[in-house]
Amino acid sequence: MAAGAQTDLLKTALYDRHIAAGGRMVEFGGYALPVQYAGIVAEHNHTREAASLFDVSHMGQVVITGPDHDTTIAALEALTPADLRSLAPGQMRYTVLLNEEGGIEDDLIITRPAEGQEPGGVMYMVVNAARKHHDLDFIRAKAPADVAFDLRDDVSLIALQGPRAAEVLAIHSGITETLGFMQAGPTLIGDIAVNVSRSGYTGEDGFELSVANEDAPALFDLLMADPLVEPAGLGARDSLRLEAGLCLYGHDMTDTVDPVSASLLFAIGKRRRTEGGFTGSDAVLARLANGAREKRVGIRFEGRQPVREGAELVDAGGTVIGRITSGTFAPTAQASIAMGYVPADIAKEGAPVTAMVRGKPISGTIAKMPFVPQRYYRKPA
Repeated sequence: MAAGAQTDLLKTALYDRHIAAGGRMVEFGGYALPVQYAGIVAEHNHTREAASLFDVSHMGQVVITGPDHDTTIAALEALTPADLRSLAPGQMRYTVLLNEEGGIEDDLIITRPAEGQEPGGVMYMVVNAARKHHDLDFIRAKAPADVAFDLRDDVSLIALQGPRAAEVLAIHSGITETLGFMQAGPTLIGDIAVNVSRSGYTGEDGFELSVANEDAPALFDLLMADPLVEPAGLGARDSLRLEAGLCLYGHDMTDTVDPVSASLLFAIGKRRRTEGGFTGSDAVLARLANGAREKRVGIRFEGRQPVREGAELVDAGGTVIGRITSGTFAPTAQASIAMGYVPADIAKEGAPVTAMVRGKPISGTIAKMPFVPQRYYRKPA
């Protein structure tokens, strides 16, 4: 899709910056977004080596407001299997939004604002772009009337990712000294008010910067002025997250896949596994007790041929036993890697699998994820 041709697509506050930087624009989640600038592999490698800037403003930023903290947390815990009651101010938690059958309607991150940042009944949530309106309809139909879920269309989200991201941000703010992985808080970057979270989708240390739309271009320019920083697009974001073993909604998980089958047990709080009480809990807790029929696994294939989403996995007799949900040739791992679903009884590291690509069998082995070690920053105890 040629730059400038997306007249029917939504544009982020950074659209003009993408065009000026030579971004190749494509449709994603109803938005015109850059799939690449200098090239996917170059951007992937730069993120692993220094720091890259991603526009993720298409994501849904939601403010949740209840009459008090306990009421808001109770509403959220009725919707998700996370232990949110234990979140301290400034802490974040990854979890999933479930339907009655235990299927994943979306994956999301919920944040408790930093001490004194908001009134006691306020929480933040980030949801996937293509699901944000669906999620709000789904949630509002189940949530109590005194807890409001409001989508913020007036803010952008910029991700600064890479092993030198903290070095870049520290020039402008001292918040890098106080935040560990999955922690958040407000700061000024230059004279721009920003809500910062230490998280991301690349497997590297990094920050997601929530900023008013009118300030987003200036923040982008400020960070891009650092010689360590280059812009990166959706293509690199996808290859980075796959190397990190992170799911993409609509591909590696859907509304017919439960978190046990999706190997997302960490999204289910320990207390919640005993208490239940969340939408879909009967199905999910039964799956926990009895085991899943199939599991999401990582696979390394022989050779350099990418094995893409939709490829069938077969047994020695040619019978289809599974499917690939994400796959690429990984620039850092230097291997053809994929995620997919296989029967639970063969979902073991080292087990052989075969994928069919245009009628040709490609041999692979179930592998431990992440494919590339994650390098999140965890504060010393």
